[in-house]
Amino acid sequence: MIILGIDPGTTTTGFGLVRLEKHCYKLLDYGVIATKPKIPLPEKLIEIYQDISQIIQETSPDLVAVEKLFFLNNAKTAMAVGQARGVVLLAAAKAKKEILEFTPLEVKLSVCGHGRADKVQVQNMVKAILKLDFLPKPDDAADALAVAICGHNNCKY
Repeated sequence: MIILGIDPGTTTTGFGLVRLEKHCYKLLDYGVIATKPKIPLPEKLIEIYQDISQIIQETSPDLVAVEKLFFLNNAKTAMAVGQARGVVLLAAAKAKKEILEFTPLEVKLSVCGHGRADKVQVQNMVKAILKLDFLPKPDDAADALAVAICGHNNCKY
């Protein structure tokens, strides 16, 4: 089973691709889609949509797990990130992929065992679960790998 995890954002969208083989996770790929900071939001959304669509087409994941939006302070940022989530969901839906969505609390609980884990704890657990010799970076990519692991932990397969 191949799972694509996505941590949406307008400037940086993290992605992480893992495969489950014989009850062990294997890292396939991870990284970020980085849009130029000064381009208009619609152009950023097109770029995110095209890049996510290409990743899905090239890797054919069985499941796409997407982090849900959680913001307390900045409504403008929340709206933009919500729009990025929308194009990610559109790309996955158009590719007819199963989609699961998780809050940051659910991801942390699934990967670390408690919902108040910080970024370093999440990175360390992702490193341990995937048996890596390094901490996955940048943060958005590490978060996307955590979302992918959470997706598997919560799927019906």
